[in-house]
Amino acid sequence: MAAFVFEKDIILEHPAVLLRPFRMHDLADLESIALDQSLWQHTVTSINNPQQLLEWGKSVSENRLQRQRYTFVIVEKQSGKVVGSTGFLHISEQDKRLEIGSTFLGKACQGSGLNRICKFLLFSYVFETLQFERAELKTDVLNLRSRKAMLKVGATEEGILRSHTLMHDGRRRDTIYYSILKPEWETIKQTIFADLLAG
Repeated sequence: MAAFVFEKDIILEHPAVLLRPFRMHDLADLESIALDQSLWQHTVTSINNPQQLLEWGKSVSENRLQRQRYTFVIVEKQSGKVVGSTGFLHISEQDKRLEIGSTFLGKACQGSGLNRICKFLLFSYVFETLQFERAELKTDVLNLRSRKAMLKVGATEEGILRSHTLMHDGRRRDTIYYSILKPEWETIKQTIFADLLAG
């Protein structure tokens, strides 16, 4: 089992997508994406202006230094553009589990298959490099698009935590959890992600 090294620059790559660690200079590329308010409808926080985006960048950078969170930017290789962000959260080496989340993707890339490729790269790293036992995902129970996407990548719906999280608009969110376990990964990879294996 490989240890999760926060100081390491983790690079995950496919012919269509590159995931690399977030750097503060990426904020310029993320601004046009992150200021789209429709992205934050089902999230705990929202980014409404460049100052809030700057604070987000500082926060996720500090989280990495504090070994709490590892944030990637998503680069579409054909254009070379940063098109979104995703990350590892709630990393427990003792329990060999983590969460994949805090994902946002520009509207132009939504439904394009890029998020699916990102999940393939992230799951592969979790189960094959880190040798972790569990990858979990969660979303707002009202976020039907996200829930459908989690099922499509092979995750199992586990249950709903009621009145779980206070949202930026004051609503209390019911949170629904999904997971993939290490013994399930090989079958999921060879079936759901079979088309990506040649890449």
